[in-house]
Amino acid sequence: MRLEERLTELEIKISYSEDLLDDLNRTVYRQQQQIDLLTKEICALREQARNAEPGEVRSLRDDIPPHY
Repeated sequence: MRLEERLTELEIKISYSEDLLDDLNRTVYRQQQQIDLLTKEICALREQARNAEPGEVRSLRDDIPPHY
């Protein structure tokens, strides 16, 4: 009987491990999607900066915050 209990415990642990692995895989997939989106946005911003006219480029430090 003890062997059967041990086997049941191992099956339960494997089941939890598989669920955890699935959750981690989904998390990694979502993070990769976010990384890909951010990479595309950075590339677009770099392209905008390259194509901007000299007078169009301004520093965000020059803007006055709304609370002033």
